[in-house]
Amino acid sequence: MKIYPYKRLNRSVSLRVTSVALKLSDGTRDPLETTAYSTQQQAVALGIAGHTDWVSATIGVSATLPPGANAPDAAWSDLRVLAVLTDGETNVHTSAELTRDSQDGRDWSGSVEVLRDDHMGRASLAVYAVGTVDGVRGRSIAETDRNWIIDTVSEEPVRGLQLDVQTASFKKSSREWLQAYADAPWIVDASARVPTVFVNTDVEGVIGLLDSNGSGVESKVRDLLVAQMATDVWTAVFHGAIGDLEVEPGGGPVFPTDWQGEVLREMLPDVVPGVHVEEALRQVHRRRTGDSGWVELQTRVHYAAVRRADTTKALAYAIRSLEQMNRESDT
Repeated sequence: MKIYPYKRLNRSVSLRVTSVALKLSDGTRDPLETTAYSTQQQAVALGIAGHTDWVSATIGVSATLPPGANAPDAAWSDLRVLAVLTDGETNVHTSAELTRDSQDGRDWSGSVEVLRDDHMGRASLAVYAVGTVDGVRGRSIAETDRNWIIDTVSEEPVRGLQLDVQTASFKKSSREWLQAYADAPWIVDASARVPTVFVNTDVEGVIGLLDSNGSGVESKVRDLLVAQMATDVWTAVFHGAIGDLEVEPGGGPVFPTDWQGEVLREMLPDVVPGVHVEEALRQVHRRRTGDSGWVELQTRVHYAAVRRADTTKALAYAIRSLEQMNRESDT
């Protein structure tokens, strides 16, 4: 939790997406169905309609400020509410001022315009309540604690880590860097815009196993293989995200706004349990850049990756399947 040198609201702003509409290249508009956004996932999928010619999207939003925002004795004046769209990849920031629904109410609403040419993948949507405090204008007095994800490509509104899985012959690949890993079954590239898993077709049987739809022991072995791959992926993307942090002038780390931020928010509660994710990020950053503590933290990182990959469940299924097969062979 950040410490502010002025009075603020103690609770966060609640944000909801209420509508989504695309503007097409011919000037027409296509209001998308509610399946284009998920309140549970807090995500919007602009690719759900299958349009290849959309120019911009209008995201309708509604925000509710915490109690006390309108208190007569509040320490702030000139209260305004802003919806802010941030894209860490293209470094685009878009803001839109919301309008109070009623004179004395805490609900504000409006819309944010998403220009397709400004974004390549995912952007982050937050809401800030700002006001004049101690004579200083534009101070944030409350904001959302969990931003919405605006995905300009996806056909499904999900927050989770998106992966690109590609197959390649590591020995013969045109990507020369893969040739150094010719004996590995897969490699994770966490430096790409979307984390990419390259599966090595030179390893006999691995592609057939991953693509199999069989039942019995084969399916359990496949699930175990996928769980191991997922563990490697979560570990790699965590290190990729934590190693590429922006740092504030005061030295504190800043949460990324793309998939890296989602990875950190997902894993940090298991890496540094019992504290707010912002404090967890600061602790991990201090250990990574400091003199000690980083190596000891790797056990927690691996544990967080194993949990996300459901490795324990896949292993238990495989063991039970083998035990059942052994019992059947003994009868």
